[in-house]
Amino acid sequence: MKICILKETDENEKRVALVPDVAKKLINDGFEIFIESGAGKQSDFSDEDYKKHGVQTGDADTVIPNADIIFSVKMPDIESIKKMKAEACLIGLLNPYDNHDQLKTLSENNVNAFSMELVPRSPRAQSMDVLSSQSNLAGYKAIVDSSSMFNRAMPMMMTAAGTIAPAKIFIMGVGVAGLQAIATAKRLGAVVSATDVRRAAGEQCESLGASFIMVEEEQDSEDSGGYAKEMSEDYQKRQSQLIADHLKSQDIVICTALIPGRPAPTLLTEEMVSSMKKGSVIIDMAIERGGNCVLTEADKTINVNGVNIVGDTNLISGLAPDASNLYSRNLYSFLSLFVDLKSDEKLNWKDEIVEAMSVVRNKKISENFNK
Repeated sequence: MKICILKETDENEKRVALVPDVAKKLINDGFEIFIESGAGKQSDFSDEDYKKHGVQTGDADTVIPNADIIFSVKMPDIESIKKMKAEACLIGLLNPYDNHDQLKTLSENNVNAFSMELVPRSPRAQSMDVLSSQSNLAGYKAIVDSSSMFNRAMPMMMTAAGTIAPAKIFIMGVGVAGLQAIATAKRLGAVVSATDVRRAAGEQCESLGASFIMVEEEQDSEDSGGYAKEMSEDYQKRQSQLIADHLKSQDIVICTALIPGRPAPTLLTEEMVSSMKKGSVIIDMAIERGGNCVLTEADKTINVNGVNIVGDTNLISGLAPDASNLYSRNLYSFLSLFVDLKSDEKLNWKDEIVEAMSVVRNKKISENFNK
């Protein structure tokens, strides 16, 4: 069975879907691996790094058409999809909520597709959980980037000349990225606070040494998958006031709040930003889904009344080698479940995890994304 590794077409995407070490494991398992020349360059992996493990290289016209399985990081462009053979399987972070044209092209060309961000939350699927592996690194990167932009020290410093107060960092949204941001900020010596609509997140924050602020609410704020869900209008008003009061004293704000399949909730208004101290920094990690701050601009860093607002849509690419390594292992775990080269059928279509991740099969787009 032949696996092809695509070169990413998004100019902001530096990750590669498979690193050489994991490619070697797949070859040992009995797969043939092909990679587009230069696909690993921005993750610091040369073609020679792949070749020495037995990976074959070539251009897109050579490696894509014969592949049974295609690995990518992001959804490929339509031109690449049209090169894929019928009944091939595309596996990647396909963002099926937005990429309707590509889904249609996959369907028309009878290419099956699996979206890695749809990995269900279950013990069996933990090793495939791309959102967790990538968000963990992104949360760390957000703190590192914000601290380099912040023109003051992070920890408290006591000297004979006087004491410098520690920076105050506010984390909005306490998922995997938010928790890692808290842990990293605490290691740098900052005073950290956080908020989330899920009450259960409070204990996690406090276990890492952060204070937790939230609006008391009787309704359940978590969906069945453990993700935050959209709250009532009354809740949002009270939350907005709580945040507005808290922001005035904060130096760095990390926004991570997302709702699966929906635009990111608006948490920071222009008025709130204007109340922040000059020199403050906002890293809006939710910008790929519209952003948590109304002023954030995609892939730009802007300054509004002395507050720096960062809208990097692919923050994780700043750690491309490590992110690619973890992503490769997530793919390997999924492939180990989906493909059994020793079985007559080869592909395990009936597993509940496989079914949950399928977005196109036998020319049919999943009803959740068929718009």
